Amino acid sequence: MDTDNLSDEAYRGIFIEAERFNHTLTLRFGVLAYSCKNETEYLEEARQLIDYLRKAKESSYPDIFFDEIPRKIALLATLDNISANISAIEMRKMS
Repeated sequence: MDTDNLSDEAYRGIFIEAERFNHTLTLRFGVLAYSCKNETEYLEEARQLIDYLRKAKESSYPDIFFDEIPRKIALLATLDNISANISAIEMRKMS
């Protein structure tokens, strides 16, 4: 699927939040969409990316973020925000 196929809520909750923090983070979330069949699968993949990034050692940040190396505490706060946004999207879909 393409990122254009995501709901406005998912796009804002993930991409806009990621872009406020770091463009490379936005790209990481964008690449996920192409291997997903639908938004539900995409949200699951996004959660897996968040888990991976939370566990990543700072020494691996240059491989993940290239030239824009973030501070870990700021990255974790952004990932928490995106995760909360995903939870809100999933709750709305269930109701």
